[in-house]
Amino acid sequence: MEDRKLTVRAVERALDILLCFTQDNDDYDLSLTEISAKIGLHKSTVHRLLTTLEEKGFLQRDEGTDKYRLGIRIWELSTHLPTLNEPAVLLLPAMERLRDRLGETVSLYLRDNLERVRIQAVQSRQAIRRVAQIGARLPLSVGASSKVLAAYAPPEVQVRLLADPAWPDSVDRSQYLEQLKEITRCGYATSFEEREPGAAAVAVPIAGRAGGVVAALSMSGPVSRLSRETLEEYAVILAEAAAEMGLMMG
Repeated sequence: MEDRKLTVRAVERALDILLCFTQDNDDYDLSLTEISAKIGLHKSTVHRLLTTLEEKGFLQRDEGTDKYRLGIRIWELSTHLPTLNEPAVLLLPAMERLRDRLGETVSLYLRDNLERVRIQAVQSRQAIRRVAQIGARLPLSVGASSKVLAAYAPPEVQVRLLADPAWPDSVDRSQYLEQLKEITRCGYATSFEEREPGAAAVAVPIAGRAGGVVAALSMSGPVSRLSRETLEEYAVILAEAAAEMGLMMG
């Protein structure tokens, strides 16, 4: 039993190392020291795991900088993901058309437990723009897309969300619940510098043919271009696009 626990722990630590590369970084390379700090393990332990991951092809090391990056095995695994009706693939052309129409960054989110995950993004072509990283995990407590996904989530999810120890002290729970009610009434959510200084966003739900909300569609950009009136105007356009996307997803 003890050997099994050690094996499972080693697997968990190896996965923690790989997950380091999903976090917001300035680049895609991480050193032994950086990885050790991120997962809270001694360098000698991390080095052994890195060596194994490198041997298996999940990581590759740049001998010039002694930094690690994701290896070819990750790409090989990704090619075997099912793409039929996959929202990130299926909705990309419609998101690109929406970006071209509005001129701002367009993102697609799914709810995963008490977080939202950005599964697709089309960046604005403007010089000053909000860059959205695909794969980013964000809390459901702040942000237009977060509030949309929370507003249409089952009641038990909302209860767990409000009771989450990670709930930020800066967000009043009562006001948040009132916002969720307003979102279900008007069909969209907005945010102004809730998560990032200088950023504004509007989001709408995407409902499948069965009626349940399956994703959130958002548009974001700098507050200098996006007033409340502008976001309300764009919400109508987003809602129209979301209705079409819901039909595409089936």
